Amino acid sequence: MSAQLTNEIIDLLKDKETTKVLATLDADGFPHAVVKQSLQPGEDGNILYLELLESSRTNKNLVRSIWFDRKVAIALKGKDGRSWQIKGKPVKTHITGPLFQKHYTAVRKRLGDVDLAAVWVIEPEEVIEETFAARRAEEERKHPLFTHLDRLARQ
Repeated sequence: MSAQLTNEIIDLLKDKETTKVLATLDADGFPHAVVKQSLQPGEDGNILYLELLESSRTNKNLVRSIWFDRKVAIALKGKDGRSWQIKGKPVKTHITGPLFQKHYTAVRKRLGDVDLAAVWVIEPEEVIEETFAARRAEEERKHPLFTHLDRLARQ
C-alpha cells in the first residue's frame, strides 16, 4: 500500500528549515531516531534519504529493514509548527548509477570533500498529521467519551 505525498509535505521535505527525523529499528527491535536533513522528495512519489556514512547505525538499520521487511518512520516539523509523520518502508538503495551520481555530485558541491554511501528510496505507506490541533480533533471525534470531567463541568 502506497500513500500519496501532498504538495504541503513535498514542500516541507524540500525546505531546509524543516526539522526532519528518521526512525529505524536496530537488530533487537529498538528504535533509533535521528535528525536527517538529507531526507527529500523523490521524483516518483517516494522519499529519498542520502546516507553519508557507510557504517552508520541508520544505514545498517535500513539494510536490515529491507532484509526483514521492517518499517521506518519519518517526522517532519515545519517552521510554522505543523508536523507530520510518514510511515513507510525502504524499497531500494542506490550505490551507483545515474540517481546516485546526481546526488553524489550535489552533496560534494554543497558539503565539500565528503562521501555519499547510498541513496535510499523509502515508499510512504501512511501519512498522519501530528499537529496538536489536528490530533486533538481526531481523538475527540474517535473517542468523544474520553473528555475529562472537569471540562464537562464547565460547559
